[in-house]
Amino acid sequence: MGSIYKDYFNPLKIREHYNYTKGLTESQLTPGRDPVSVAIVVLCCLIVLENLLVLLSVYRNKKFHSAMFIFIGNLAFSDLLAGLAFMANVLLSGRYTFSLTPVQWFVREGTAFATLAASVLSLLAIAIERHVAITKVKLYGSDKNCRMVLLIGACWVISVAIGGLPIMGWNCMGQLEDCSTVLPLYSKRYILFVVTVFTAILLSIVVLYGHIYCIVRSSHAEIASTQTLALLKTVTIVLGAFIICWLPAFIILLLDTSCAIKACPVLYKADYFFSFAALNSAVNPVIYTLRSKDMRKEFLRVLCCWGGAGCGKPAKCCMVPLRSSSSLEHGTQKQELPTSPILRERTTSV
Repeated sequence: MGSIYKDYFNPLKIREHYNYTKGLTESQLTPGRDPVSVAIVVLCCLIVLENLLVLLSVYRNKKFHSAMFIFIGNLAFSDLLAGLAFMANVLLSGRYTFSLTPVQWFVREGTAFATLAASVLSLLAIAIERHVAITKVKLYGSDKNCRMVLLIGACWVISVAIGGLPIMGWNCMGQLEDCSTVLPLYSKRYILFVVTVFTAILLSIVVLYGHIYCIVRSSHAEIASTQTLALLKTVTIVLGAFIICWLPAFIILLLDTSCAIKACPVLYKADYFFSFAALNSAVNPVIYTLRSKDMRKEFLRVLCCWGGAGCGKPAKCCMVPLRSSSSLEHGTQKQELPTSPILRERTTSV
């Protein structure tokens, strides 16, 4: 084990692994500034700006300091970091890869894995919160803050652990025959583990939302007629976006664990599939925030402030509070049915 860690600072190991798994040398690698790389960097900038807008909206408006919006803010923060990590990954790829030491390579790839895992786990945390919210009549209990802290904390601890396993020793240095083609210093067993974890998360989200749907269907007919439509629409968008964005990357990674070295040429195009998976970080803010009318209003206020500051004009709209209460509050005030806690948080319709 000591010899493995000693090789962490040997840049020749990068060349050895890339030549073994991909048959590539430094002269064969693209410079990392091709049109596809530029397009990916632009996408990452969009992801960062989009999720920064969400974070500013949640921070500026006290109406959004409830647990559900804090979970959305956590999702936006993880997606923002995912955009930054993926951008750094692209900028340090190509010919720049051979200038890295193994420990730098592990940090480059591990950061991307950790932030993308945090984004996916945030989706699971939101599903858990929604499930608890509709199954507990007393929604505003004293344990809510504790539950929120535990869920968010677990999300980041697990994400850092997933991204950090290779640098802690679960890699293929010293065992070239076990190396991944897509990620030449990663063990195929680690890749299979990550795919299994992500698949389990997806199945968990499906189960949770399926149970939510059953609860809504079994509720009062008048309640179910309005809430079911919003719930089904949100669930369809969430699961559809998750599956569409991540399924190609999952398939590539599964293929990577089963293919012999240099036997599957499609694995050399894996960057395209990971880029498409990163698109999920840009879609998440649309799904979880634009379905809230009050959040859309806050978006406009933030954009108005930016626009006013950019034009040198007094941005009076920055100081104008929202006239109407959040639909979250309206839903709580209007519904007094003890058997229908579903409607107590209607703003996000998640």
